[in-house]
Amino acid sequence: MPQRVARDDAFLRAAMRDHRASVLRLALSQTGSRADAEDVYQDVFVALACCDTQFADDDHLRAWLLRTTLNRCRDLARSWWRRHTQSFDALGIEVAQAEKDDAPWTDVQLWEAVRRLPERYRAVVHLRYVEQLPADVIAATCGISESAVRTRLSRAMRKLRVYLGGMS
Repeated sequence: MPQRVARDDAFLRAAMRDHRASVLRLALSQTGSRADAEDVYQDVFVALACCDTQFADDDHLRAWLLRTTLNRCRDLARSWWRRHTQSFDALGIEVAQAEKDDAPWTDVQLWEAVRRLPERYRAVVHLRYVEQLPADVIAATCGISESAVRTRLSRAMRKLRVYLGGMS
């Protein structure tokens, strides 16, 4: 049975305009694939169109979108298709590059190291340093305590120092 659209066009356009970059960046940091990130982006905004949650404010909407993005990335990572196929990225097939404005980061070496982190660390690093969210919002988004956020950030930083050969 198809899902019923619960949002008007203007709300969805505004949400996509305001939060497109955050959702895409988070999806890309979690999946490591532009194509998968774009699929997650579409799934997240379809879910938004069909959900009837009343958002208190823009921060509530952003938190919902980021949480939904993380959940969809986890679903994708666990899927049979993902475990039994290779992405174009892994095969070395060139895909069209995003526009310069869409590039989520510029320091390739650092973000390659971040991609090597386990998902639980990668998510908190992204939410803290790219989305610049405080620990309490990250905790709510990831469904963990604030102390777990701080612990994961600390452990992630130690791993990144090792991956980057002690660079600061």
